Amino acid sequence: MKGLILSGGAGTRLRPITHTSAKQLVPIANKPILFYGIEDMAEAGITDIGIIVGDTGEEIRAAVGDGSRFGVRVTYLPQDAPRGLAHCVLIARDFLGDDDFVMYLGDNMLEQGLTEFVANFEASRANGGGAAAQILLKPVDNPSSFGVAEVDAAGEVVRLVEKPKDPPSNLALVGVYLFDTTVHTAVRSIAPSPRGELEITDAIQWLLSNGHRVRHEVLEGWWIDTGKKDPLLECNRLVLDTVETRIDGDVDEASVVEGRVVVEAGARLERSRVRGPAVIGAGTVLRDSYVGPYSSVAEGCELTDTEIENSVLLQNCRITGVHRLADSLIGRDTEVHRSGQRPTATRLLLGDHSVVDLA
Repeated sequence: MKGLILSGGAGTRLRPITHTSAKQLVPIANKPILFYGIEDMAEAGITDIGIIVGDTGEEIRAAVGDGSRFGVRVTYLPQDAPRGLAHCVLIARDFLGDDDFVMYLGDNMLEQGLTEFVANFEASRANGGGAAAQILLKPVDNPSSFGVAEVDAAGEVVRLVEKPKDPPSNLALVGVYLFDTTVHTAVRSIAPSPRGELEITDAIQWLLSNGHRVRHEVLEGWWIDTGKKDPLLECNRLVLDTVETRIDGDVDEASVVEGRVVVEAGARLERSRVRGPAVIGAGTVLRDSYVGPYSSVAEGCELTDTEIENSVLLQNCRITGVHRLADSLIGRDTEVHRSGQRPTATRLLLGDHSVVDLA
């Protein structure tokens, strides 16, 4: 079985961060979102992975490399423009060959891994189940915003609808799919949707309409599309809830570390307090500062006389005199400082290389 990870989107919902960087490389608990998907595939025994890339392809190539650090082999598949998920299958035809494959949206995060999901698909086919595809579903409160599956009384998927005004169920398609080679016929057989894209829901519906079985499983645990700031911060909170304390950096006698906190090697705390769950990246320096729960501070940052909580700071940020920064996403190489009156709280969404004076 092969893997196909989709990382070609422009990330318009996460601007201004994505004006200068790939949305799939924004960190969750100081690890790029894309890396979680690669690691899940490797853990499921999938070692031959194709990554669909677009305008941010060079950045993704630089971050992932040949895949050897994850124990996999990566092939990059350029897409000239976002043309739909089914189009990604179309352009990956030569890479995929006649192998079964798992397709994974590179900006989605799942609590559960892929191992059991993949094993169940393989077992069903070995036992003569005959499924051409397997989808993952999750009950949601707003099914009209998703692709939705209709499941009959026998537990079989009978219909898929993309963002229906009158949803047949509350079961939304999660961004993980398993296919056999039949899907290649399906993606060649469908027409673009009204928005001009080849929809994967239409391809799966083609399979159903042409007599092919589509298995489904209901997701256990959480699923988050990290394409917007608030869901990304929520995902950061959920992942930080799983960290275990590790102090590899320097913590002076005047500093305090409380709860589950990771302080990476080379980081330094001077007269500062960190209350977990939180992660402090390598080489980061905290001076006279407070880092509160559910904060991820990437490597090479410098916080002076500052308080933050429930925030994600990317590499090489400089934050000075800000009390308090909350619910924020701060891009790389950004400077934020305040020299005047300090408000109760500041919330920011800043792109890379920003300079902000809050005075």
